[in-house]
Amino acid sequence: MGLRNQNLQDALQRQKQRVGKIKAASAVYETGAWEIKNQRDFLNQAFCLKTKLAPEEVLRNALDIELELGRQRKQKWGERIIDIDLIFYDQLILDTPHLTLPHPWLQERRFVLEPLAEIIPKWKHPVLGSKVAVLLRACQDKGWVKQVSGF
Repeated sequence: MGLRNQNLQDALQRQKQRVGKIKAASAVYETGAWEIKNQRDFLNQAFCLKTKLAPEEVLRNALDIELELGRQRKQKWGERIIDIDLIFYDQLILDTPHLTLPHPWLQERRFVLEPLAEIIPKWKHPVLGSKVAVLLRACQDKGWVKQVSGF
């Protein structure tokens, strides 16, 4: 929604200021909407941060940034100004009421795997034991993903 590229840039800048140094960032990808088809296409980008914050603090910062940028949680998988997900935190396996790491559905979502494979193709999923590049090749998601800009 809104100025999609600017929303991504604003979110990335705020993450840099609050969470840590950007180690790698993918290109921006345009993808078909997930689950609810009668809405605009989404933009997606992945980035790796080096941080001293605990995973719960990283998540809290992400949620705060979403609110600051105008995110309103109205409909699951519905249109939104920004959506920041914590996909993994090193090799940590975590399952709490508020945070599951690695993200429980990352291997099922091409729109997550494509940008991840660009920046960390050899990262190994601590539960599944497969590298991101392998997970992407095995992904059954038929959704389209198209690179629209370099970083």
